[in-house]
Amino acid sequence: MNTIEAGHSAPTFQYIRLKDFPVEHVNPLFDRQLVSGERSMLARIILREGCIVPLHSHENEQITYVLEGALKFLIQDQEITVRAGEVLVIPSQVPHSAVAIEDTVDLDIFCPPRADWISGTDAYLRK
Repeated sequence: MNTIEAGHSAPTFQYIRLKDFPVEHVNPLFDRQLVSGERSMLARIILREGCIVPLHSHENEQITYVLEGALKFLIQDQEITVRAGEVLVIPSQVPHSAVAIEDTVDLDIFCPPRADWISGTDAYLRK
């Protein structure tokens, strides 16, 4: 990680090149890179075709921006396919699931940061 920190009297900032940042292999079809600030988190997610993200909900608001590929979400009794260049905003506490219908890369923004992802206690993804 290439991080530059501000002086001790100012809030700390981070400068990171994602290409140099470690990739966490969560399961055989799901990899991610996490960058967290105090009140938000960016996750670069790599999902291989067929990867299933089981039904779950969380306190965090989630904004998903698909860079490559496509994800089919089930949310509020609707199926919606989010493709490259498209964004889905998922409010706090709304149950949702997803399946990668193609090899997919997306950016997820969470507010507040996902404590379960940071600590590795996200068992629903590690199966």
